[in-house]
Amino acid sequence: AGSVAGAGDGADPRGVWDPEADEIVAGLIDRGQVPWVNMLLRTWIKNGQPLPLGLPSELRDFMERARRLPSWADRGKLATAVDFNEKRGLYLGVTYGFASGMMSTAIPREARAVYYSKGGADMRDRITKTAKLGYDIGTSNAYDPFGEMIVTCVKTRLAHAGVRHLLPQSTYWQQVADEEKPISQADMMVTWHSLPTTVMQNLVKWKVPIPAGESAAFLHSWQVCAHMLGIRDEYIPNSWDEANSQAKQVLDPILAPTPEGIKLADMLLNMATIIPGGPLKYITKPILGSLTRYVLGDEIAEWLNIPEEPLWDGVFETLWEPFIRVREGLLSLEDAPGALQKFYWAFDEIIRLAALLVLSGGNLPISIEIPTSNNPDY
Repeated sequence: AGSVAGAGDGADPRGVWDPEADEIVAGLIDRGQVPWVNMLLRTWIKNGQPLPLGLPSELRDFMERARRLPSWADRGKLATAVDFNEKRGLYLGVTYGFASGMMSTAIPREARAVYYSKGGADMRDRITKTAKLGYDIGTSNAYDPFGEMIVTCVKTRLAHAGVRHLLPQSTYWQQVADEEKPISQADMMVTWHSLPTTVMQNLVKWKVPIPAGESAAFLHSWQVCAHMLGIRDEYIPNSWDEANSQAKQVLDPILAPTPEGIKLADMLLNMATIIPGGPLKYITKPILGSLTRYVLGDEIAEWLNIPEEPLWDGVFETLWEPFIRVREGLLSLEDAPGALQKFYWAFDEIIRLAALLVLSGGNLPISIEIPTSNNPDY
């Protein structure tokens, strides 16, 4: 009853994957066709482009169906979501990076799947591909013919199918996994909640004023995204109340440390070094660690071996919300706590760093591809 479509067969999402995509991609991998398919798909960039000639017929037929928006997609809401993303883009970069991105390292199944699949061998590449999703969904033409969000979702769906076929063949993954096949519908919804649900929870916590219509539109853009990623409509929440309720059931209780997640978190905390053009001069790993502790809390920070930073921990705890109020025009900098004037530059740099990370998804030739192997280091 709490889904978008309001109907479904009630299957346990932990035992449901993406059977049509999985069968097709497994066949491509086993027949050695993936390099050819990836080469062809590099030319498919915009939503409205025809699919490249030369694709295997079963793949072409599947992709033609997969690229269609659901019947319940609301163009009006998607247009309003554009306004929301333009107004809140600065904070969205921070929350995608430090709420969602860092939280993903404390989701055991996701951390293991990333670490032992091909993406774990090149985290800069992996991070920029993930950032592309956040970039594309925030563009003014995300789901329009000249946008790229549909392409990104369909390619991600194919990449997930490749991981499902390959990762169970990894003895390293088998030794630590608690599932026979990764990226179930339940796993995908857990990850989904680490994105829009967690982002909105933080914006509310920071008292960012958001009109109800824009809030609903932001949710809708992510509901459409879930559908385009191959998640069944019956599992997609139809409101923020439902999303928060689901997250309490399926996300919060499973958060835990893993050796793989701790290593991935350390890589992410070196985020300033993976931005194209080199590190931002003044944003250090301790500052990013403190921001993570502030956003995700002490327990997760301890799990991820993020040390306490007495100065910066206190700065975020006392000054981040006043900073947001200044940015929103609700408080003048002159009337803000005196210390904020001293640290305003740092918060501004953090927002710029996060925006660069997400926006780099629009400035680099990022190609989301079907993997042909697992992490070669494992």
